[in-house]
Amino acid sequence: MNTAYFGTRFVSSAEFPDQCPETVAEVAFAGRSNAGKSSAINTLTRNGKLARTSRTPGRTQLINHFAVTEDRYLVDLPGYGYAQVSRGKQQAWQRSMTEYLLGREPLVGLIVVMDIRHPLQPVDWQLLEIQQAADIGLHVLLTKGDKIARSARGRAVAGVQGQLADAGVEATLQDFSALKAEGVGDVHAVLDHWLFGKDLP
Repeated sequence: MNTAYFGTRFVSSAEFPDQCPETVAEVAFAGRSNAGKSSAINTLTRNGKLARTSRTPGRTQLINHFAVTEDRYLVDLPGYGYAQVSRGKQQAWQRSMTEYLLGREPLVGLIVVMDIRHPLQPVDWQLLEIQQAADIGLHVLLTKGDKIARSARGRAVAGVQGQLADAGVEATLQDFSALKAEGVGDVHAVLDHWLFGKDLP
């Protein structure tokens, strides 16, 4: 576990990628609006108020940059796949996310957050298609692991791993619980690898 992430601070919000700050390296978090993305970021940084959480999915509507160090960042991307947001807004988010993932030069990795009980929904596959075209690192974070038995968690991870392999998608993946702070060290190791060039354990 890397305590450096516990000092992560909010820097800026942007509606469009060209409004994002200059960085040397950044890792983005993306996921369906009810997958627990903001809670995961808050747990990883030990800051319960860093990323906006709400009982109403879809509250993250901007590209939010958080500084780990002066030039290395975590990025919270707008949630996707929430039906109660207008179709026009969903399409605008999709265009912005596609532009960001394909054109953001400092972006070194993407963490896709999925509810372990409902992984790899059609909208998740759409995001993975963009990630594959962007040729950046991929880590799949299966959240809400505390909602199911440990044996079921293992089966879920293996199932997702198999589906990704069958689709030719290269990724690391793990289960995670924001509520119990389980899996934090594993995510920190991935972030260390991407942001600071450290070897994975």
